[in-house]
Parts: sequence; structure tokens; C-alpha cells
Amino acid sequence: MPVHDWTRVDAGLFHDFHQRWAVALSGGLNAGRLPADYFALVEQHLPGSIPDVLTLRCSSGPDRTAEPAAQYAREIAVTNQAPITRVTVRAELDAYVRKASRVVVRHRHGDVVAVIEIVSPGNKASRAEFRALVEKSVSLIRHGIHLLVVDLFPPGRRDPQGVHKAIWDEFQEDEFEVPADQPFTLASYDAGPECVAYIEFVGVGEALPDMPLFLKPASYILAPLQETYDNAWSQFPAVLKPLLCSDDEER
Repeated sequence: MPVHDWTRVDAGLFHDFHQRWAVALSGGLNAGRLPADYFALVEQHLPGSIPDVLTLRCSSGPDRTAEPAAQYAREIAVTNQAPITRVTVRAELDAYVRKASRVVVRHRHGDVVAVIEIVSPGNKASRAEFRALVEKSVSLIRHGIHLLVVDLFPPGRRDPQGVHKAIWDEFQEDEFEVPADQPFTLASYDAGPECVAYIEFVGVGEALPDMPLFLKPASYILAPLQETYDNAWSQFPAVLKPLLCSDDEER
């Protein structure tokens, strides 16, 4: 099902869909997308009231940092080839990486290596909430935690050039413009010594591309965004679907 216009309904309905999608994403990653010693959880213990999808690596597992990705992937592509996206931008983070080199973000079940953040209306409801989203995103990247931000809401007064621009300005200010006909932003951040952001844009009625989810610097899998969006949509209450679909659209 192509992406809907979630501005047509109140924030509570997206909150419900958001949680279904987070669960579907976690399940999709665990269903053979991640290497054997990685796993995903829906987690609320990081800052923020909406669940994030965390990708973790087992703390007790062997150190495979130096191994080629193909040696520990289970029939899925963990690739080191740079993703090809509409926009790619880079920022040097050596100073931050040195400061963070002794910091390991731990979860009770393992070490957090990546976070998927699905932006909700609540994240943009106030200046404080939006600032908290930006600060959380920047903190993750500066501590070497890779990040995938999915924003299915158009730019507004809090983020006139989109959420990526607000995050990236904390590292360096680059010119950036969201296409008027594709106002939704998908941003994947490789939090290596050189932070690299891979950006795609999507509009209402378009399919979501699979986006890179980095597990190590320059090494990633593809997060199944459209597949899991469809999964969540299939469980969304049928009586509410007409609010988001025109008569000739599939429900």
C-alpha cells in the first residue's frame, strides 16, 4: 500500500499505526534480515515517549569487527558498498568520535548499534518536543549509534526544510531543500568517524524505498520499510481506513 497522507487524521490514529509499524519493523528485521548475533527490539527506554526500534548486538558474542560481512550474514546482504540515494552529505566527526570512544551504549540485552526513529506529530507539537527529537538524534550519532529517521509528515514551522536539515545543522550547515511534491524525508546516518547521511524523499501515494540501516561504519542492511508499512496497514482498523483512502484506492 503506498504511503498515506497522515495529516488527514488526528495524531492519535498515527500513534496507533506508528506502534504497529514499529512492531512490524522489529519483526521484519529479526526474520532473517540481520546477522546471527544481531537482533531488533521495540524499545521505550531511550528518551522519547514513542517506541523506537533498536538494533542490538549480543554483548557476549565474539568480536567480529574485522570479519567480512559475508562471513556472518545469514543469507542476506550485509554490504559495504555505499548506498545510492537522492542526496548524500558528509560531516567529519573525529572530535566527537574520540570523545565517545570510551562510551558504549548498553541495553540489558546487548549493545545498541542502531536506532530506527519514526517521527510522529508529537515530535513536532512544540518547540521543546522537536528540540528533544533533534538532540536525541544528534546524541546517538555522536556516540557512534547509527540512525534511520522516517518522517511521513511534511515540513512545518518547526522544521521548514525537514527534520534532516534540523539534525544536520548540528554538525554543519548545508543547503538543503525538500521537494514540494515529495515532502516526506527518509534519512539514514552512518555514525562512523566521518558521518554520512543518505537521504530519500517520498510523496503521498508513492512506495517507500528500503533504506540502509548501518550496523557498523560503512556496513549496512536494508530496512524493509514498505513491506512492514503494508504489514502494519493490514492490521489497521478497517473502519478507519476510509479516512486515509479515496474511494478508488485499495483499503
